[in-house]
Amino acid sequence: MLKVDIFDMKGNKSGSLDLNAEVFGKEYNEALIHQVLVAQLANKRQGTKSTLTRAEVRGGGIKPWRQKGTGRARQGSIRSPQWTKGGVVFAPKPRDFSKKVNKKMKDAALCSALSKKLSDGGIVVVKDLKLKEAKTKQIAEVLENLKVLSSALIVLNGENLNVIRASKNIPKVLTTDVKLINLYDLVKSDKCVITVDAIKSLMEAYA
Repeated sequence: MLKVDIFDMKGNKSGSLDLNAEVFGKEYNEALIHQVLVAQLANKRQGTKSTLTRAEVRGGGIKPWRQKGTGRARQGSIRSPQWTKGGVVFAPKPRDFSKKVNKKMKDAALCSALSKKLSDGGIVVVKDLKLKEAKTKQIAEVLENLKVLSSALIVLNGENLNVIRASKNIPKVLTTDVKLINLYDLVKSDKCVITVDAIKSLMEAYA
């Protein structure tokens, strides 16, 4: 049975928690994580950029000068790609970049990343995260007490406006609900600070 220490907001150990090996004991599958990450980032792309080809640029209907005798290179249209204000070669057009990944693959990739994060000491379990006010100074002190000094993903169970607002001004710190946790946010953060309620909810959802 996997175990993890539980800390309070002052950084003191206040107990331990048994973790489900089905969620936190998976083998590290780098290829699967990469595939799901590529799909997730691709699905964020709008695909709305568009420029004009030579056929779509206005003007250029007449040959700029005669074919021979001028001493200049032959030209057929002032809207050719080599001309200023001409069309674009292989112009980007609106397209769909989305990639499909089934739910089992997404879940397996997330569990693999969580297991890797746990084995590397990147998961910090907090008994509870409650702030009296939405003050950046307060959440910064909590993170310092937990020895979270770099990028962090704070995972909560339910809405906690004070924590969300307080952490917004700290660079490289992101707050999310456990139901909205995703692979990209988890992988790019050095530490994952998660409450006991959130980690229990996570195990119920993915076990």
